[in-house]
Amino acid sequence: MEEQKKKTSKATNCHNIEIKIEGPAWEEAMDVAFKNKVKTVEVDGFRKGKCPRNVYESKFGKASLFSDAADHVLQDAYQKALDDSKLIPVVQPEVSLKDINEDGVTFNFKIITKPLVKVNQYKGLGIKKEEVVVTSEEIDHEIGHLLEKYTELVVKDEKEPVALGDVAIIDFEGFHNGEAFEGGKGENYSLEIGSHTFIPGFEEQVVGMKVGEEKDINVTFPEDYPEESLKGQAVVFKVKVNEIKTKEKRELDEDFFEDLGMEGVTDEKSLREEVEKNIKAQKEMDAENTYIDKLLEEIAKHVEVDIPEEMVSEEVDRLLRRTEQSLRMQGISLDLYYQFTRTTEQDLRNQLEKEAYQNVLYRLMLEEIMNIEKIEVTTEEAEKESQTLADKYKMEKDEFLRQFGGIEMVQYDLEMRKTFELLKELNK
Repeated sequence: MEEQKKKTSKATNCHNIEIKIEGPAWEEAMDVAFKNKVKTVEVDGFRKGKCPRNVYESKFGKASLFSDAADHVLQDAYQKALDDSKLIPVVQPEVSLKDINEDGVTFNFKIITKPLVKVNQYKGLGIKKEEVVVTSEEIDHEIGHLLEKYTELVVKDEKEPVALGDVAIIDFEGFHNGEAFEGGKGENYSLEIGSHTFIPGFEEQVVGMKVGEEKDINVTFPEDYPEESLKGQAVVFKVKVNEIKTKEKRELDEDFFEDLGMEGVTDEKSLREEVEKNIKAQKEMDAENTYIDKLLEEIAKHVEVDIPEEMVSEEVDRLLRRTEQSLRMQGISLDLYYQFTRTTEQDLRNQLEKEAYQNVLYRLMLEEIMNIEKIEVTTEEAEKESQTLADKYKMEKDEFLRQFGGIEMVQYDLEMRKTFELLKELNK
């Protein structure tokens, strides 16, 4: 037999649902728990897994099965809570064990549902999209970047010394109080002079050295250096220059256009046109994003909603996972990030809280506008969009849907896009 009792907290979207599992359902759960437990225990006179239940319970007690039995029925109890209450949770529920004994188990599910959202104004807000203009200076600047990007390094005459902007190929080894320290040695290391990738003062002392020259370079590690033993410490690097390379400035000639490999770009005129087109496309995208941000920010000023802290906390969790993935792609773990930045997970969570709150607010507000305007996307539309996106990313449709989160997520994404398009129309 299963019993249900509902308690609503002061917040109308916070509901406490009690579900008790007893009778045959609990007996079955206890039996499953026993069958799993008996495989792992040793009882004199019986092979592992062959001990009768009455002997097991006599030795270990029925209570030893309670926890596993509760785990076995937890998901069913949660589904029962949702089915009976007809509630739709917006975050993972908080589960507590209210009571457990040989007769049954009682769970309490704290279920947070969507709060009441009132959007008082979202039309005719006077927000305008910025007009995009590309200047000659911006085109010149970008072409300069391209010339720099395709700059070639050529070996410098051995008689000429290292100069600012050169790449010096060096051997080095660092010593602290006469002892070589870990991580302070390198061979044939390419160091761009002026890049400020080494300890402050190091690169400046390489300037003027010639090929084959050896020199002691004295520097002091910064006070915020990650390695504790070297913070603020004076050290000596023994440095030898093996080779010097200098950047050979490129010209807007046939060889350069060939290296660029841009379709249709064969001379300066066509290059400027292509660069202008690319800059304009990027600025159009930036202007669109800025316009949407301002529009959402203005609509949010006219929204009434009491957002549950659980929704914000769950969004912080999502942003934290995103941050961890981003750092991992750079070869940095969260622990290393905390060490470098001298912060903790709680510090990072605090930093993410404002963004998390805004994300939840915007999502709730857009969903309410979607509801008011009766914006819908059919399953057929979502299926077609799924195939289009799968083709774009060169994936099988089923694999794309698995990674994207299912057809419902595609449907939701399309609904959001339709809502954005409508908001832009309503605010022209």
